Amino acid sequence: MAAAKFDKGDLERRMKGAVDALRHDLGGLRTGRANIALLDPVTVEVYGAHTPLNQVATVSAPEPRMLSVQVWDRSNIGPVEKAIRSAGLGLNPIGDGNTLRLPIPDLTEERRKELAKLAGKYSENARIAIRNVRRDGMEALKADEGKKLISEDERKRHEAEVQKLTDEMIKAADEAAAAKEKEILGK
Repeated sequence: MAAAKFDKGDLERRMKGAVDALRHDLGGLRTGRANIALLDPVTVEVYGAHTPLNQVATVSAPEPRMLSVQVWDRSNIGPVEKAIRSAGLGLNPIGDGNTLRLPIPDLTEERRKELAKLAGKYSENARIAIRNVRRDGMEALKADEGKKLISEDERKRHEAEVQKLTDEMIKAADEAAAAKEKEILGK
């Protein structure tokens, strides 16, 4: 008899991965407070290659509304400054020796609404990913039942477990997005 394809642990790992990815994406959204994750998507063209900012500089948040970028190689200050300006984050670096200071401007109401909408979009993408994992699990259960590897009762019991797991993960994704929207909108 062949082994069953259904693996609840794998489904849970994949669903948690979707929630973790959502949290990472939400961490990059600017809320008016300094957060070093804001610069995670920035890549700098140095030494003939696109390199993540955190591999050419140290990013810190010395004040609630200021980021500091300590560039390790003085010759990279220009490219780092250019990369930050062109990243579409609305930040204007101020040069200070080997350090770039990035004051975090107040968010306009319009920009806050855009960011809240983007947080909602990230959340919906995570929910879709979670539901896709659920569908994979349900299809594996039906296939196992069709091959007589599990009984109909076992399939139904496992389907209920998968649905419960799906509901928990979607709830976690919704809570993460709601917290971020509240933070963005300042409510």
